[in-house]
Amino acid sequence: MSPAPTQEEFIFRSKLPNIPIPTHLPLHSYCFENLSKFHHRPCLINGDTGETLTYAEVHLTVRKIVAGLNSLNIHQGDVIMLVLRNCPQFALSFLGAAHRGAVITTANPFYTTTELAKQATATKSKLIITQSAYVEKIKHFAKTNDIKIVSIDSSTEEEDVLHFSVLTQANENDAPDVKINPDDVVALPFSSGTSGLPKGVMLTHKNLVTTIAQLVDGENPHQYTNCEDVLLCVLPMFHIYALNSILLCGIRSGAAVLIVQKFEITTLLELIQKYRVTVASFVPPIVLALVKSGESNRYDLSSIRAMITGAAPMGMELEEAVKARLPKTTLGQGYGMTEAGPLSISLAFAKEPLGTKPGACGTVVRNAEMKIVDTDTGASLPKNKPGEICIRGTKVMKGYLNDPEATKRTIDQEGWLHTGDIGFIDDDDELFIVDRLKELIKYKGYQVAPAELEAMLISHPNISDAAVVPMKDEAAGEVPVAFVVRSNGSKITEDEIKQYISQQVVFYKRINKVFFTDTIPKAASGKILRKELTARLSEGLVST
Repeated sequence: MSPAPTQEEFIFRSKLPNIPIPTHLPLHSYCFENLSKFHHRPCLINGDTGETLTYAEVHLTVRKIVAGLNSLNIHQGDVIMLVLRNCPQFALSFLGAAHRGAVITTANPFYTTTELAKQATATKSKLIITQSAYVEKIKHFAKTNDIKIVSIDSSTEEEDVLHFSVLTQANENDAPDVKINPDDVVALPFSSGTSGLPKGVMLTHKNLVTTIAQLVDGENPHQYTNCEDVLLCVLPMFHIYALNSILLCGIRSGAAVLIVQKFEITTLLELIQKYRVTVASFVPPIVLALVKSGESNRYDLSSIRAMITGAAPMGMELEEAVKARLPKTTLGQGYGMTEAGPLSISLAFAKEPLGTKPGACGTVVRNAEMKIVDTDTGASLPKNKPGEICIRGTKVMKGYLNDPEATKRTIDQEGWLHTGDIGFIDDDDELFIVDRLKELIKYKGYQVAPAELEAMLISHPNISDAAVVPMKDEAAGEVPVAFVVRSNGSKITEDEIKQYISQQVVFYKRINKVFFTDTIPKAASGKILRKELTARLSEGLVST
């Protein structure tokens, strides 16, 4: 009997050649590998104060932090939680913890007490590094669970809170030697993946070294950043986009990283002009504000040679508006996810620019493989056929923390990570995102998991069933809205539901609108038919 014919595999790779990636190096060694070339150059610039740390100062402080963590009995493999807004101490803490062999979980400082406690509990955090504005939110559960707190700005007299100087004033010679395996977890950000509740994403030293190298290394690298650059970091550092593609890429390449604590249009424009920012990484809502603000015409933005957007798609009209405002700036989109870092990027940043089409998010990064699969059959598809985007390589996460089932659903037996995004590769090897299978709502690039909000809604005694879906919004991209079935006899109002949710979640997870309905459409399996609800929205067949 002749063997069954094998299914043809259509696998896409970068237009640029693969490069050797030193995945044997731990993350801190890799980031500081070329320290001698730019030790005297600025590394971290505090946009709020103007304070500048050179590479030599950053490297020394990182080693002191290693010793300081050791003195607090933080050992290899222990988890440190960062609850910080953008600041130099975030970068120093992350690099110091990585050097110690610890695991860093990053949390949004605007999370509620409940959200922070969930993440600290899930990760078994031993230490939380934060700032005084957020101490009250974490003090109780930290004390209850024997978690140490270090604050970057609290008084040393504050009860149960240590000052950051316990780390930065330690003797660097007391830093212990640690043997780090490339497969050891170093970062533990949280993501909802393709569906469900937020999960801890286990990123190893090898994963992060790979994702950085794919952007900045090689004989013919993307001109993403180099040691002459000033990189703008206004995007939140607790998010993988800023952490990986701005901070760590910048340090590897010897660039100066300008750290901006929060987005405020006039302040941002002033800083771009003052520090002659050359590479600006944004999300589309910031680009929209930049283009629409009359303020932008009052400032000299000509230093920006490259503008990169990610976290959410940027429409063609917005691209054209940017080009009109900054005609000499190279504009490109990137596409990535927490579980695997950048998956594709515009080759407009290559030494010999290969151009990019409006709406495209570039070609697959080097040293990785991509395929597009039929969502029904799983067969790989040729060019110009839309299907689910899958990625494979040493960039792919180790898995989800304590969730082998979710890991199996996301990474198949051949090592392909299924992104939950629908797209196609065109004749020029450029990737276009056209839809998504995943249930995530993207509010200004932030992830909102419908399942998390639905669980809260259903727990209310006056709500018998609920579903959360995205609604288009010009400023945010998408906002969460809820379809709610009241319990028998209940007269709960939209405002009461909004208030109930807003007390439990960070601002971008708040319900924007509530639509009351008699039933939630579901498949026989019980799965919510979200497309039916989003269709009702688009057709205007809803009322509050």
